[in-house]
Amino acid sequence: MPTKTQKGFTLIELMIVIAIIGILAAVAVPQYSAYTKKARFAEVVASTAAIKTAISICVQQNNDLALCDTFADIGTTAPVATDNLASVAITTDSALLTATGTNKVDGKVYALLPALSGSSVTWTLDATANCDEAALCR
Repeated sequence: MPTKTQKGFTLIELMIVIAIIGILAAVAVPQYSAYTKKARFAEVVASTAAIKTAISICVQQNNDLALCDTFADIGTTAPVATDNLASVAITTDSALLTATGTNKVDGKVYALLPALSGSSVTWTLDATANCDEAALCR
């Protein structure tokens, strides 16, 4: 009698493949979610670039941070809200630059505090920023 050759996979082999795919999906989905949130938050961070430059130029011209702490002082307007960016604000007296994200980035805040050193401005992440704890603004 001729021998019968095996065709296809056994149930155990199929279950092992499904288990491997399940484990990979369990790791990949949260990582992808964090990646997309970080990519969305990049728009919030980028919205501050032009304002930081305008404040730096204003400080170089006036040599005083107090004269560069409003949008009118730096000659620009606040960026328009988008799907990822809720608002950008400058705090008077300290020129604290605060960009707030929408719910798509969990409403995280990116806040930069300027400091005058000579005729240049150095920016540090302010304590009011909560984007660092979520690793969005690193």
